[in-house]
Amino acid sequence: MARLDRKRKKNGSNDDWTHPHDPDAKITKMKDGRTHLAHQAEHAVDLETGAVMGVTVQDADEGDTTTSRETLIEAAEQIETVLPDGDGLQEVVGDKGYHSTDSLVDLEALGVRTYISEPDRGRRNWKRTPTARDAVSRNRRRIRGARGQRLLRLRGERLERHFAHLHETGGMRRVFLRGHTNIRKRLLIQVGGFNLGLLMRQLIGVGTPRGLQGRLAAAKCALTLLGVLWSLLRWHWSTAPVSRSAHVSTATGDVSLAVGRNLALTTG
Repeated sequence: MARLDRKRKKNGSNDDWTHPHDPDAKITKMKDGRTHLAHQAEHAVDLETGAVMGVTVQDADEGDTTTSRETLIEAAEQIETVLPDGDGLQEVVGDKGYHSTDSLVDLEALGVRTYISEPDRGRRNWKRTPTARDAVSRNRRRIRGARGQRLLRLRGERLERHFAHLHETGGMRRVFLRGHTNIRKRLLIQVGGFNLGLLMRQLIGVGTPRGLQGRLAAAKCALTLLGVLWSLLRWHWSTAPVSRSAHVSTATGDVSLAVGRNLALTTG
C-alpha cells in the first residue's frame, strides 16, 4: 500500500499545496511515524543554568542545520541585551542533526567554538575545501576531548528536562493556534514560566511544578514573597514624587535570567 500511495496522483506536498487557514503549517512526518500539519519549535538553552535563552518557531519541513541559524541569532541578541559588555556567544553544543560543514565554517568565522556531534559520513574529499576540512577537524577534536564529552552529557541532561516540562507536562506538543507569530507568543509564556521556576529555586528553594504540595517551605515562600513585595512598595512610596496628575504607560521587552558561555540547541 505504501508503494502504491507514493505513485498516487494528487498526494500531499508542501510544494503544491498550502493550508488555506494556516499557511505556516507544513505537512511533516512526526517522530512516531504519523503525518501531520506541524510547526517546528527550537530552543537555545544555557548549559550552566538551564535557562532558555532563545525560542523560535519555523517551518517544520526545514532541516536543523537551516533553522539553527535563526535560533542562534535570537540567543545572541538576548545575551547582548543582558550583558552588553560581555563576550557574547562563545560556544555552541549540538547533536548530529546540527552538524553541517557550512555551519561549522560560519561559526568559526564568528569566533564561536563548536561542540557538535559528527555523524558517520564516510571518507570525504577535502582537496578543494581546506577551510571546511580544518573547521570539521577542529570540531571533531573538541568533541573527543574530556570537556567536549562533559558538555555533550550535560546537553542531554539539561535539554531533555526542559523539553519534558514544556512539551509533555506543559502540553505544548499540540497547540490550537495558527501562524508562527501566535504560536511563538504562547511558547514564550511557557518558557517564561520555566525560567521563573529556575529563579525561584535559586532564591527560595521552591519552584518545581509540584514543589508546593505538602511542604512547610510553601508557607515560608509566601511569607518571604510578601515581605519582599512590602519592602518594594514602601521604597516606591517613599521615593515617588507627589503629582496631581497621573498616567499609565505600558512597555514590552525581553528579559533573560542568566547568561552562560555554552548554548545548546534542540527541537521538539
